Formats: sequence, C-alpha cells, structure tokens
Amino acid sequence: MKLMRRLVVGLLMLLVATQVPAQLTIQITGGAEGALPIALIPFRVENGAADPPEEIITIIRDDLYRTGLLQPLSRKDLIAQPATLEEVRFQNWRALGVDNLVVGALASDPDGGYHGYQVSFELLDVYTASRLVGKRYRVQPTALRTLGHTISDTIFQSLFGRPGGFNTQIAYVEIERNAGQTVHKLVVADADGYNPQIILTSNAPIMSPAWSPDRQRIGYVSFENGRSEVYVQEVASGKRRTVASFDGINSAPAWSPQGNRLALTLSKDGNPEIYVLDLASANLRQITHNSSIDTEPVWTPNGQQIIFTSDRGGSPQIYRLPSAGGEAERLTFEGNYNARPALSPDGRLLALVHREDGKFKIAVLDLQTRLTRVLTDGPLDESPSFAPNGATLLYSSVRGGKSELATVSIYGRAHKRLGAFSNAVQEPTWSPL
Repeated sequence: MKLMRRLVVGLLMLLVATQVPAQLTIQITGGAEGALPIALIPFRVENGAADPPEEIITIIRDDLYRTGLLQPLSRKDLIAQPATLEEVRFQNWRALGVDNLVVGALASDPDGGYHGYQVSFELLDVYTASRLVGKRYRVQPTALRTLGHTISDTIFQSLFGRPGGFNTQIAYVEIERNAGQTVHKLVVADADGYNPQIILTSNAPIMSPAWSPDRQRIGYVSFENGRSEVYVQEVASGKRRTVASFDGINSAPAWSPQGNRLALTLSKDGNPEIYVLDLASANLRQITHNSSIDTEPVWTPNGQQIIFTSDRGGSPQIYRLPSAGGEAERLTFEGNYNARPALSPDGRLLALVHREDGKFKIAVLDLQTRLTRVLTDGPLDESPSFAPNGATLLYSSVRGGKSELATVSIYGRAHKRLGAFSNAVQEPTWSPL
C-alpha cells in the first residue's frame, strides 16, 4: 500500500540522472542574521483579572519568529516591562539595538455578563518614540490564541505592508497504526498546529490534500475504493464528491487561482499526463503529451501557466508550460532530483524537494535570478507549502525514524517544529488567506 501511495513519485525517483547545465546553489546553515530586532513584552495582567490560560505574547513571539523576518529579543534581555507607550524609556531600548517594541495589558471586562478580558496592545517605533498602531479587544479566554494570531497579523502588516496570514489553517495527513490496523486521517488545524480537527477518516491511504482558493474546500486523493480517486470535500459540512475516478492513476489535484478548475495527473490513456478539469462542466483537457511521467502540477498565481514535475530529461526535474498546453520549459538544472514544486503567493519563488548528498532537502529557486537556496538539512524532508505571507514554508520531515511537521523561513533563518505528533504526519499544505 505504501508503494501505491507514492506510485508516481516513486517511479520518478528510480530514474537515472543525466548531465545538465549547472545552476548556482547556496547552502543555508541556519541562524537569524538579518532579521529585524523586536522586543515583545509580556502583557501586564491588571485590575484583578484572572491569569490567562495561555500567554498571548508567546503566541505572538512564535508567529513572528517563524517568518524569519523578525528576531524577538530574548526574555532574559528585557530591561523593563512597560505596558503602554507612556511607560517606555526609548533611549534604553535604542541602546539594545531594538527597532520595535510591543506592549500590552489584559484586564477584566467590566461587563458583568461577559466573563472575559479587555486586551490592549501597541506596536511602537523605538527610534521615533512613536506608536505605529494600537488596538483594544474584548475576548473570552478561549479566544486568546486566535487574538494572538490577530495581533501578529496586525504587527506584520504594519511593518511589512502585507498580510501575515497567522489566522489561516493547515491541512495534513495523519497515519495511526495500532494493533495491526492502519487508519488514515485528513486533519485541519490552525496555522501553528493547534486545534486539530479530523475531517475524514479512512482505512485506505489519503494523499495530496490541496486547499481551494476560498478555503472552503479541499481536494485530495483517496484509495478507499481500491484505487486512487480524486475527491473534493467541503471543510465545514464534510459533503464531498468524486471528480476523477478514471482507470489507472488519478492523483495530484491542484486548484486554479479562480477555484473553478483542477489540474490533475491521470494515466487513463496509459501514460501519466497533466490534465485540466473544469469542475462545473466536467470538461477534461490534456495539456502534456509526453512519453515520460508528468505529475505534481501547480498553477501560477495568474492562472496562465502550470509548473510540474517530469522525468522527460532523464531524471525528475521541474518544468513550466502554458495552462492551455504547449511547449514545456525546464526550470531546474542543479542535481539529479528536483520535485514537489510549490509557488510563493507572488509567483517569484519556487519551493521544491532537492536531493543533495543522498538526502532530500527543502530548497527555494528564485525564478528571476535562478539562484537556488537549500534551506533544510534532510535527510527526508518533503511536501513544501508556502505560508500566505510568502515568508515561511511548511514541510514534513522524518528524523530519527519519527515524522514531524516543521516550518522554515525562505531565507533559512528560522526553523521551528510544529508541535509533537504521536502518529506519522505527512503532506502538509497551508491554506490561502
């Protein structure tokens, strides 16, 4: 069954490499150099408010650190704990080289019928001694984690001029093995891995989950009927339908930017090719015509091109062609294995799985400069997926025989595991905004 799950990718990995032109590749070795220093002060608990069930500033710290664009000051280096702009001695923070400061407070909500908190926060510019943004909220204790992500979004938007996407979701496949039985689960969780919800359980493999642009549906592959079939399921209701159940392989669904079409890998006519399916009319159009294996399609943000993996050059590499079909252009040349493409929201960066020294690592190719950066160490990292802010990649990894989900910033500055999992987890995908 494991072989069936990875049929197309497995075939690609068995092929022999060919000599191809070299590209410049840079190995990232970690660290957070170049990130903007920011001080995140624990929010003061005021007016007799009960201690919160979880600390908001920790949620914010984790969100911002994962982007690799911000480097929170260590708690032991916090020289004071102000809660408002008026309490801040900016010259002291300037001496620490901090660019920005986040302060805030939690108080009991004065409305006796509302058992919650009033939360205030301010983002301050240390060098101008000014407030960039300040807001107040009323929340229940159970909503503090969501509020933390909301504040992170506000901070990120203010500093970088684009949405942070911290209140989005991820989907992944969890595999539970118990007493000789294997259960596959399709799970949806918050972007930081919290609040997991199982939306599908099956005794047969599930693979290749893919979010629709409106976050209302997920496409995926299931083997529940004894062969691979592609389904589309509504996240909220669980209602689903089969959209591809042809003879042979049905796999690798990818949504068009408008959400009205799916790119798929089908072998209904003998060879795995890329097809485009119109979901309303069920019209199916083949866009690759090659004797090799073409799989793992991804749409460009404008919907005009599709990027995919193919072994047509003798080894798995990544190609691009018009979404209407046409001549394919090869994009990757460094190494004899590059697969599992994922595009950044702006279409400039291509994440991929790159084999180097016998290890499978996550790398990013800049499609303008053609510079490749290797971001992770392997040995078995796969399924990269961009955060909506374009700064962070989610991926699955196997370390010490155990699988995990992790994130890495696109510059390799910030690596972070996404919680602890008792079961195997794989094929994560980050939802759009």
